[in-house]
Amino acid sequence: MEFSSGKNAQVKTFWMPGFDAGGKFRGKYRIPSARLRNYDYGQNGAYFVTICTRNREHLFGNITEGNMRYSAIGKIACQCWDEIPRHFPFVTLGAWVVMPNHVHGIIIFDKPDAVFPDAGGVVETQNFASLHASLPGPQSQNLASVVRGYKIGVTKYARANTTIVDVWQPRFYDRIIRDEDEFRRISQYIMRNPQNWERDIPFPSQSCAPGWLLFGEK
Repeated sequence: MEFSSGKNAQVKTFWMPGFDAGGKFRGKYRIPSARLRNYDYGQNGAYFVTICTRNREHLFGNITEGNMRYSAIGKIACQCWDEIPRHFPFVTLGAWVVMPNHVHGIIIFDKPDAVFPDAGGVVETQNFASLHASLPGPQSQNLASVVRGYKIGVTKYARANTTIVDVWQPRFYDRIIRDEDEFRRISQYIMRNPQNWERDIPFPSQSCAPGWLLFGEK
């Protein structure tokens, strides 16, 4: 797996069929609002996730002329993200990129209905074994569990191999992707992140902006 420079290095994209022209995923409507209260974040669909480093510190490397140069922990952040489907088999990854102080990625849930009915399904503990990270106890198959497992994997590496103790902000941003057009726009935004970095530098909050702020409500 290559972690060197290059305008497309570690910027991966994927489109999973399932959305139709009416904005349904596998025939079911997505709820048209952002950060929804009482919404089941374990159901099938595509989610745009942004995870920021603590205090937006540039822990994962730096960008020069649109090229990302990864630090050691930045390479691990890439490796952990790429391995998410190994630990959560119902997940497929869409476009994603690790930036100096944040990670953008599309996480797609595709669970067979027979295995995961409406909500609340439980699976056995998911382990990032290759990075010496394990998640204690049973984990529900929802977005928070996937992000938590990813953050734990990176944090455990950082604490064991660097002087960094706290890698991440406590929370993360998410947006439910409504339809194929939005999926493509968000994918393009993610893939262009390294090239847009220098333009965004005067606006650090924008460089780690959540999906609902970037793309708004329909």
